[in-house]
Amino acid sequence: MADLPQADAFHLRAAEGWLELGLPVDAFAEIKEIPESRRQHPAVLTVLWRLHSHSQHWRKCVEIADELVQVEPKDPSGWIHRSYALHELKRTKEAADLLEPALVRFPNEELIPYNLACYACQLGKLNEAKALLVLAFRRGNAKEIKQRALEDSDLAPLREYLSKLEE
Repeated sequence: MADLPQADAFHLRAAEGWLELGLPVDAFAEIKEIPESRRQHPAVLTVLWRLHSHSQHWRKCVEIADELVQVEPKDPSGWIHRSYALHELKRTKEAADLLEPALVRFPNEELIPYNLACYACQLGKLNEAKALLVLAFRRGNAKEIKQRALEDSDLAPLREYLSKLEE
């Protein structure tokens, strides 16, 4: 956000605050105060994605995340957001296909193999999902990831397997 003019950064922080309060209309009003020419800034795109996600406008989320991947390809969040939105649109195979390159591109990011495990599980690829979860455990806090996985409906077919796993 440091490279945004101060007034734009102020509106962006205000939008984040309104969004945290569950007031997306007010958040969007703050975003509209940022000139169109600067709405492609990664920080603005990230807040726009959150705003549309809050309202479950998944198609718009895919568009925004695509832009985020283009303007900030070295940041995993655009890749993750895009696939998450595609999965919400029931386009899970496409979500997995587009996120797969990020597995190698971001070797320390635990959420990528975790999300890929969710998609694999939903696509009936249970062995692949297990292997991806193990990779997520290696990349992050295995205990926390296991707890999240046990509660994740996308991973329900692996509950028994997960409950027997050691961190």
